[in-house]
Amino acid sequence: MKTKTLKKNKVNVVTLGCSKNIYDSEVMMGQLKANNFDVHHENPDRDAEIVIINTCGFIENAKQESIDTILGWSAAKERGEVDKVYVTGCLSQRYKPELEKEIPNVDAYFGTRDLPRLLKTLKADYKKELIGERLLTTPAHYAYLKIAEGCDRPCAFCAIPLMRGKHVSKPIEELVQSAEKLAAQGTRELILIAQDLTYYGLDIYKKRNLAELLEHLAAVKGIDWIRLHYAYPAAFPMDVIDVMKKHDNICNYLDMPLQHISDNMLKSMRRLITSKKTRKVVADIREKMPEIAIRTTLITGFPGETEEDFQELYDWVAETRFDRLGVFPYSHEENTHAYTKEDDVPEEVKQERAEAIMELQSGISLELNQERVGKTYKVLIDRVENGNYIGRTEQDSPEVDNEVIIPVTEENHLRIGDFVEAVIQDADYYDLHATVAKGVPAL
Repeated sequence: MKTKTLKKNKVNVVTLGCSKNIYDSEVMMGQLKANNFDVHHENPDRDAEIVIINTCGFIENAKQESIDTILGWSAAKERGEVDKVYVTGCLSQRYKPELEKEIPNVDAYFGTRDLPRLLKTLKADYKKELIGERLLTTPAHYAYLKIAEGCDRPCAFCAIPLMRGKHVSKPIEELVQSAEKLAAQGTRELILIAQDLTYYGLDIYKKRNLAELLEHLAAVKGIDWIRLHYAYPAAFPMDVIDVMKKHDNICNYLDMPLQHISDNMLKSMRRLITSKKTRKVVADIREKMPEIAIRTTLITGFPGETEEDFQELYDWVAETRFDRLGVFPYSHEENTHAYTKEDDVPEEVKQERAEAIMELQSGISLELNQERVGKTYKVLIDRVENGNYIGRTEQDSPEVDNEVIIPVTEENHLRIGDFVEAVIQDADYYDLHATVAKGVPAL
């Protein structure tokens, strides 16, 4: 029996996981809106007739969160709080038969490339003419731009190819069109995402073509910042750094997941790069652009990781002093190459090693932040919170990096999406405290 009146044709989209899932949800929502659905993202009113859950299946914690979310909405359907529950995304792509068996109350499961089929189930048309049309779930001033789907890399620990398929680049013309539409809507920062940015173009242009794409995107009027996420270190195209230096609106920022530094681990992880070459690519990038901020992610507790391997990783982090860093304890994922190996590092050791790296990095972050005190930076205002404007420098990506905290005063009436010049007054581990250098937004 229904416990509340549901709004017909209202859809609530729930997104779990990474920025690539956020992008997919935004595209799906744009299609639904074009088909006259009343579509919302993570609507707190819970009065929608239809719920679509876009799941993550990357590592164990993410899978469990997705399963718990599906179970929660399945129970809501049984209570009459929603009419239809659909599941899409990575978890559904990877485990559809198991999910159908274990949670049969869901109306249908779809994979990562099943948007046309999902729309057809909802009696909606997939409109190919909607290139670049999305309903942003981020603040309007920044948006993710997915330049490719899937991955051809053989990394032993990674299940992404199982869920996203082979690498498929989007044409430059299509991406420029998307960027222009976003700029027209007020977007000022583009965050380029893909499973591997540096592979871009090999499939359709027969060469690594990220640098040329950046040239075209940098020319889009209204885009003040372009940020690069998820670059692979092996065969890194250094012309990307040349283009970054050439254009002021390409952020001096690079997200490059390196995973490890021990040759033993890099070989076992099937990273197609050695310790020596990993060190060299980081050094070469920094030599060419000393002001660049490099973010990386690492894995602790991969099968076979010895104390010596971990110590080498720890010492390398201390020596390299990355600007930004995150760590994942290894997750033993089914159907990956690493799943054939014994998961021989105890969970508590994986976690202890991850925490040791993060404690080291927090000290590095504090020292690097304190070096900024007294300097002036261009800051993009993201939100207002607890009497403060919260913003970022070009060296910081939303959600994962440092934030700049500027007190709200009678003199500095700022808007979300404004750029301002800010002087850093104080710094802690992951926050910079600042005041506005000028009373008006920076140009």
